[in-house]
Amino acid sequence: MAKNVKQEEILNRNQSITIKDLAKIAGVSHTTVSRALNGSELVKESTRKKIAELAKQLGYTPNINARSLVTNRSYVLGIFFTNLETGTSTSFLTEVIEQTQRMLSSRYSISINSIDKAIRDIEQYSLSVSNYDGVIIISQSKSDDQFIAEVIDSGVPLVVLNRRIANKDVNNYAINDYLGSKSVTEMAIRMGHRHFALIQGIETFESASQRTAGFMDALREAGLNPDEAIIGQGDYKPRSGNIAMRQILSSGKAPTCVICENDDMAVGALDACVELGYRVPDDISVIGFDDMSYSKYLMPPLTTVRKPTSTIVKKGVSKLMGLLEQRGKKENESVDREVISSEIIVRSSVKKIN
Repeated sequence: MAKNVKQEEILNRNQSITIKDLAKIAGVSHTTVSRALNGSELVKESTRKKIAELAKQLGYTPNINARSLVTNRSYVLGIFFTNLETGTSTSFLTEVIEQTQRMLSSRYSISINSIDKAIRDIEQYSLSVSNYDGVIIISQSKSDDQFIAEVIDSGVPLVVLNRRIANKDVNNYAINDYLGSKSVTEMAIRMGHRHFALIQGIETFESASQRTAGFMDALREAGLNPDEAIIGQGDYKPRSGNIAMRQILSSGKAPTCVICENDDMAVGALDACVELGYRVPDDISVIGFDDMSYSKYLMPPLTTVRKPTSTIVKKGVSKLMGLLEQRGKKENESVDREVISSEIIVRSSVKKIN
């Protein structure tokens, strides 16, 4: 095979050959190169042979182990999450990892990466999702859709957890955030509360928008004016809950019940009440969302909405393992899309006032 100009330039760099280099020389996309090197039948046989010959000639070494070369499998599953600083809670990620490890065959290992870093690595051609046998994505917002599309294009088996996504061809397991928030707000209304405040999560996250919508609709359907509710802006972290609660308590509007869109912010809200001399629930009621493992140990124990994390993860991992077992038998594959209901956990942080 004669060397072209691009090939000469790449070889003269005296650096390792990447998928990006192979794609440039072959005149195809990096996705096509990844699929070809992994033996995907989505790529024409002639193209697979051409890329394999080029890779051999240039000394390209794929980022997979020797077993992968023989079996066309890496035996690595990728778990990708929204950056912990602005997205996925550490508790939720830990649950996903632990459940996945418990359910996986001993042949498999797990690689854990943030979605932001994965996108950067893909753009720099230092990561190919085709190197994974399967992928679990913990999605928080539509900003994750770019990476979801990358995985879909690679042909790697995929499940998306936590957020409902629009693509109906992707296995998707999510919580009904709207109904969970609406139900717990309705419970507080039945307990006599009429004056509410809401501490919101990150505005761009679907969980926050759905929980806010459920809260507002519950007020509206009870004949209360949602515009009269005090809204505090948080970011799902305890400190933001503390700051928002301080602002609410100093607003002069005196809500009887504050609903927080996750338990971490509720922790901050409870601390603010203690610091400012308010008793929960005697002076003000506080509600969380998620039912984190620590929530029952707070003072007072937190009334919250239990997010069915374990169920979501079990269903997702079980589906992914099934896809791996029937890999290549697309006619037998079915797409699962489930929205799983939450559960109200009543403890001691809400007072009945009627």
